[in-house]
Amino acid sequence: MKRTTLDLWVGLFVVAGFAALTVLALKVGNLSTYNTSDTYQLQAYFSNIGGLKSQASIKSSGVLIGRVAQISLDSDRYEAKVTMIVDKRYQFPKDTFANILTSGLLGEQYIGLIPGGEEAFLKAGDEIKHTQSAVVLEDLISKFLYSKAEDSQ
Repeated sequence: MKRTTLDLWVGLFVVAGFAALTVLALKVGNLSTYNTSDTYQLQAYFSNIGGLKSQASIKSSGVLIGRVAQISLDSDRYEAKVTMIVDKRYQFPKDTFANILTSGLLGEQYIGLIPGGEEAFLKAGDEIKHTQSAVVLEDLISKFLYSKAEDSQ
């Protein structure tokens, strides 16, 4: 009887350890979800999203305020439609800018929201009109090389 009690405690300890590791992995991997009742959705269109992925961060002034919910191609506009989930605690003016930014030189891409000055705020389902697409490093390098080649001629 004493041996089975010890085995039970060891088993519970191992299960608790695996649960803790799973929660830690979800937090580190940015895969944790928001409570959908405390959020609202916004849409934005970009001509180039670069390496932006679903579940990417949405930040304002460096503070995490939401996540990218879905990325799809709008067949009418031929642009990428990005659906964002933003925490209700953070309200933004209608003239907010949405930029696709990169953490560091080669880090992950995220959406940075820069609030405007308008008094009316975005509501659930609204579209952010002012967007700036991702800066693609390969495009910058090719433009630099072509401009140097033209200068030498």
